[in-house]
Amino acid sequence: MQTREKVRRLPTREKMRPPLRKGVYLLPNLFTTGGLFCGFYSSVMTLQGEFRVAATAVLIALIFDSLDGRIARMTKTSSRFGAEYDSLSDLVAFGVAPGLLAYRWALEPWGAWGWLAAALYVVCGALRLARFNVQIGVVDKESFVGLPIPAAAAVIATTIWVYDYLGGEGTTSKHITLLLLVYALAGLMISTIRYASFKDLNLRDRQPFGLLVAGIILLHLTIAEPQIMLFTIAGVYALSGPVGMVLRLWKKRQPEEEAGPDVARVQPKQLREPSEQPPHSLDNEKKGPV
Repeated sequence: MQTREKVRRLPTREKMRPPLRKGVYLLPNLFTTGGLFCGFYSSVMTLQGEFRVAATAVLIALIFDSLDGRIARMTKTSSRFGAEYDSLSDLVAFGVAPGLLAYRWALEPWGAWGWLAAALYVVCGALRLARFNVQIGVVDKESFVGLPIPAAAAVIATTIWVYDYLGGEGTTSKHITLLLLVYALAGLMISTIRYASFKDLNLRDRQPFGLLVAGIILLHLTIAEPQIMLFTIAGVYALSGPVGMVLRLWKKRQPEEEAGPDVARVQPKQLREPSEQPPHSLDNEKKGPV
């Protein structure tokens, strides 16, 4: 009887079926896929020697990357799947593609130092993305910890744009500046330097009139000279982290330096007058014949 009851209690096929998997949101993930395609296309153009086209594909991937997150928040379609998919897309579009582009364009003459710099850039980009995913909800949203990988990719892509704008063609010669630039970008990505995230910027609220004028001027200059302006914006943002850190350290030291003379003006407490009694010693305690 007990065996029959155990057999009856066995779960049926309907109960053993796994729960139906939830679907995925199409709109934000399609924008993420567009950025991934741009990263792969950039790698293909790099292998064919079309460096300017490859750099342009990386910049277009930046547009897709900036839109997928905003669309997900606006349509309330954020998901864990979308966040992980976005990180993988960023690694290809802003890690592998710019690393390969930098190697073929400027680092190949350096031999082992060149491909090691490009590989280090990709590795540091992956570490930056992994740390960002772990620190979601822990770190303040007003700033990023380390240089974001899209900003590092923008520096490489806009540098190629400026090179082409100044009349350069094909690959560059052996310039140590470009080698150090790739190493610096890799170091900034895994650093703890704070960068502005601009997530607290609310364009829906009323803003000062001067801000509108500044935006119009910036848009005018970008349309007139996109190569120079985009390179300047990417470079200024990459340098804003170290410069801001130095300014914060200087502000912390300034109050200490101002307090230094005040502390010196305070007169020390008067020392107690020495007592007239001779110092205590063991010889004075031992009186009598030796």
